[in-house]
Amino acid sequence: MRRITLDDVANLAGVSPITVSRALRKPNAVSPALRLRVDAAVKELGYIPNIAASRLASSRTHAIGVIVPTLYNVIFAEYLFALHDVLVAAGFQLIVVNSRYSEIEEENAIKALLGQRVEAIIITGTHHTLLSRQLLAQAHLPVVETFELSADPIDLNIGMSQEQAGQTAARHLIERGFRRIAFLTGNLDPRAQSRFDGYRLAMQQADLPSLQIIAEKPRHSSVALGSDLFAITCDHGEIPEAIFCTDDNLALGAMQECRKRGIRVPDDIAIMGFHDLEFAACAAPSLSSVVTRRFETGKLAAEKVLAALTSSAVFKGEQIDLGYALIPRESTAI
Repeated sequence: MRRITLDDVANLAGVSPITVSRALRKPNAVSPALRLRVDAAVKELGYIPNIAASRLASSRTHAIGVIVPTLYNVIFAEYLFALHDVLVAAGFQLIVVNSRYSEIEEENAIKALLGQRVEAIIITGTHHTLLSRQLLAQAHLPVVETFELSADPIDLNIGMSQEQAGQTAARHLIERGFRRIAFLTGNLDPRAQSRFDGYRLAMQQADLPSLQIIAEKPRHSSVALGSDLFAITCDHGEIPEAIFCTDDNLALGAMQECRKRGIRVPDDIAIMGFHDLEFAACAAPSLSSVVTRRFETGKLAAEKVLAALTSSAVFKGEQIDLGYALIPRESTAI
């Protein structure tokens, strides 16, 4: 077994390797009959072009690097779908890398993507190592930081204030008369930390305790983790009047644990989620949540990258705040 080469295709099609290369790169540059012969040979042999070699011979790679903190959480599904929807349709391929919520792994991902000569990098978050910032700033290619706002964008920044959103969610619970409000989170990544900062600020402004009733476990967010966290909260003392979960998965898990323990939502306890995932409106009771515009973020990031690559648009230091919205539903009604 050996790799099928351009020469193999040329021999089967009865043309030169240069002609095959031209037919594959610029189909309209050869006659329809010749194109059909080359296509038939490619199909019969199962030939796959050597993309690395093509990149070396060209100043363009048509590859866009995308770094997300996890592929486990559905939160990033709409975001990645939007990026694919726009960029693949424009002739680009996405190289998606998982940083696993680690700034060091993110740094390694940046090095790897730059080594593959990507034409732009779209990255989740704004918290990076000093070397990561230096590499991105010196790469001379479009860089888009997403999902949160930065005081010092590397290039283009599209996101929302996670702290303000957390503060809004906590205020929603406070305004409904709840006083003992717990905060539940899995990984306390920078965005979850910002939501907690907003929650803590709202609690302080209302002269209410916060740090004493926080449940946190360094695990991937999931429905099961939400159930575990709420069980921990209950087992450590008095059941809170309300809980603010750092995402909807945790909130759904907490609601399930309430059912197991005979705790009624919202009669005995109110539950607030975050991200407004698809199931939030369909849950029983329906889940109050904060809408984060994930699809819009991916779509706008992709469109901005295309503008930079095709029309030399420059957005150095530009910041776009897509905002958020709180959707009150049955889980926090009283």
